Amino acid sequence: MQTTNRATLSNGLRVIHSFDSATTMVALSVIYDVGSADESPGLTGIAHLMEHLMFGGSVNIPSFDHEIERAGGTDNAWTSPDLTCYYDILPAHNIETAFWLESDRMISPAFSQKTLDVQKGVVIEEFKQQCLNRPYGTLGHLIRETAFRRHPYRWPVIGLTPDHVAAATLDDVKEFYFSHYSPSRAVLSVCGNISWEHTMRLAEKWFATIPDRPTAPRALPAEPLPDAPRKAMTSGNVPSTLLAINYPMPGQDSPDYIAADILSDILGTGTSSQLYDRLVRATDMFHTIDASIDGSRDPGLLHINAKLRDHVDPETAATAIADEVNRIVTCGIDETVLRRAINLFESARTLDNLGCLPRCLDMAQCEIYGRDTAEIKKRYFALTPDDINRAARLILDPKHATTVTFTPA
Repeated sequence: MQTTNRATLSNGLRVIHSFDSATTMVALSVIYDVGSADESPGLTGIAHLMEHLMFGGSVNIPSFDHEIERAGGTDNAWTSPDLTCYYDILPAHNIETAFWLESDRMISPAFSQKTLDVQKGVVIEEFKQQCLNRPYGTLGHLIRETAFRRHPYRWPVIGLTPDHVAAATLDDVKEFYFSHYSPSRAVLSVCGNISWEHTMRLAEKWFATIPDRPTAPRALPAEPLPDAPRKAMTSGNVPSTLLAINYPMPGQDSPDYIAADILSDILGTGTSSQLYDRLVRATDMFHTIDASIDGSRDPGLLHINAKLRDHVDPETAATAIADEVNRIVTCGIDETVLRRAINLFESARTLDNLGCLPRCLDMAQCEIYGRDTAEIKKRYFALTPDDINRAARLILDPKHATTVTFTPA
């Protein structure tokens, strides 16, 4: 079991570390507590655009990728509704390159008009590929705009429309960066073949002198529960009808969050799940069915997605799913079902955290959300059937469900 070390620099940057002697590499990530939920409704997609701009050079370094490649490493990033993450993987003897690079762009990206124009084109093309030119690509937009009315989760990370990204100015992205990026709003996570002492020497050398700056307070509106079921329909060039049923669920801060997570696994993760076993195996109505959760900080959604066979009426399929969900709410689940789900969780988490990069990212996200990585598994193993059954009654209420039907054109 790896030991986790923590410290906070004088500018508020949190540093978290785990040593791993089984690798010659080191993974370093900087996660900023900012995402698409921090955007304004008229300028969506800018958090994701900012992620791209962070690779366009910083105040002292013209090409981020060039320096990483020279050091024998790789790098990437992602944006979520709540967070933006930048990460690098390098040989241990070259890891100072990552400290240097990440610290320089924490001071400020280069912010050139040329880089902005290039990255706007990249992001707009990504929008077209992911949403406009892919089967079911607009499903996420329709789910979110139907399920959410007030909270900024009502638009996806990619943005409401590519027109918002196209309209973003250099002043817009500068304002977003300096309003949301700062040392005290970030976590530096380091995992691999590097000692805690060396990590802190490099953190102090490269990050401690960066002054903190005030950032915009996060005050997101609470999303009220729907007072009646919501439905939406669309069609497109898709191979089969997809039925998406979405239930409001607690966010990361709720004590019911981990029960909701395991509930989604029990419902629809893998071929041994309740919905797959009783609706895919036992009927001829469905090609596939699965369940998942957003994993968001604020209350999000538990999703059930089902692809229907050609002869099946969507209303009939929706009734079959509703009946099965109601059976689980009414009858509950037993210890055997729960233990199977917990074992699958443990197996997946163990495999996910075998490499230094997944552990690096997991540590950083847990630090942002105020969780202890060592305690998470204990909390999952402490779940009881009563916990899951309470979460099912809380979440799987048909009055609050948003159903989106996506049919072939």
